[in-house]
Amino acid sequence: MSYGGRVAFVSENYGASALAKRFGVTRYPAIFVGDVLVATPKDFGFYGTGEGSGGGRYAPLKSAASHERFRADLRRMIDLLLAGRTAEARAHAADASEPALPHLPSFDLAALGGGPRVTSASLAGRMVLVEFWATWCPPCRSTLQWLGGLKQRYGDKLDVVAVAVESDSAAVAKFSADSGLPLRFALVTPELARAFGDISAVPTMFVFDSAGRRVDSAFGAPPDLHARIESKIEKLARSGSD
Repeated sequence: MSYGGRVAFVSENYGASALAKRFGVTRYPAIFVGDVLVATPKDFGFYGTGEGSGGGRYAPLKSAASHERFRADLRRMIDLLLAGRTAEARAHAADASEPALPHLPSFDLAALGGGPRVTSASLAGRMVLVEFWATWCPPCRSTLQWLGGLKQRYGDKLDVVAVAVESDSAAVAKFSADSGLPLRFALVTPELARAFGDISAVPTMFVFDSAGRRVDSAFGAPPDLHARIESKIEKLARSGSD
């Protein structure tokens, strides 16, 4: 599609988009035209919604027909906004609502490298950090190093579960062994991704208190990530589970 310079494409980093925050969008990719939300991850059929099973408007994403549907919807939205028909464009906007995650979901995962299974039941009574990461994601590796330091600082009061997505199991196992980090490494399953709201980008982090209540989430690697999460963990450690 060509608009003679009337349309500019802007790419914003995961977790650092003021527009996404304004709309409460916490998963990516999210496509906006102006300030109208055109598509969210569930439209593309990521993870739990079932790519290829009709779970999203543009699923399966690899098909030519899905690409054409997306291009047609994007073109229609651009044309409406260029014509000043904003109200009509908003009527076709995507749904930005996200599934609620008030508590640590129930799960049972095989631990990489052997050892006890990683289960939600085995984490009871501790603060829990669940980090979704990938071997191909540079910010994820530095985040895991930082999380390893947090685990060492708080000992048995804190558990960190590092769940790898879209990563070769052998590569994840090698990283786990080579790093020596005191984290509980596991591979994602569709059921786990769905339980956490269809994880579609990394790094993504969830923080739960010792009663299993979610107290914070972090998407991407924003500059204030370490300070914000450390402050939250310190407060939880002092107060028990408030």
